[in-house]
Amino acid sequence: MRGNMAKLLATLPQQGRLEQILIRPSRGEPMRSLDRAELVPGEGILGDRFHGRIDSKRQVTLFQAENLAVLASLLHVEAVDPGLLRRNLLVRGISLQALGGRCFRIGGVLLEGAGQCHPCSRMEAALGPGGFNAMRGIGGLCARILEGGTIRPGDTVTVVDDTDGWTARL
Repeated sequence: MRGNMAKLLATLPQQGRLEQILIRPSRGEPMRSLDRAELVPGEGILGDRFHGRIDSKRQVTLFQAENLAVLASLLHVEAVDPGLLRRNLLVRGISLQALGGRCFRIGGVLLEGAGQCHPCSRMEAALGPGGFNAMRGIGGLCARILEGGTIRPGDTVTVVDDTDGWTARL
């Protein structure tokens, strides 16, 4: 049974797509959408207020675009603006849950899924009453940048096979 579970967990042939890049230049400012971003290994996204936090597991945060509809439904609203979620990258078409503990590429940039991105108390103010609880379990993924470069909306998101020489350190 264990071998079968390991095989199931390792099987992720889907490719995703980067839909949106968001940064917060400084504390208290709204998130800003970018048409491209430079990711720096071990530091984060240039221009983001968290850039430079060396070796943080939260150098980049990702959110599953498909979960925007889930949030809207739970909050009883028509739609949720991704900028309110305080996540950097909006991704569609590949399970972020499955990327935890794995290496993956967005365009030419190599990242490592470092764990769930749990909601903070600010979600209550940003999304309204119940916002924090609505985000629980679907808050996204924190990632480390292993190889930097430029990413753009439309870039593919793909898992890096262990045979490529990268193995997640988690």
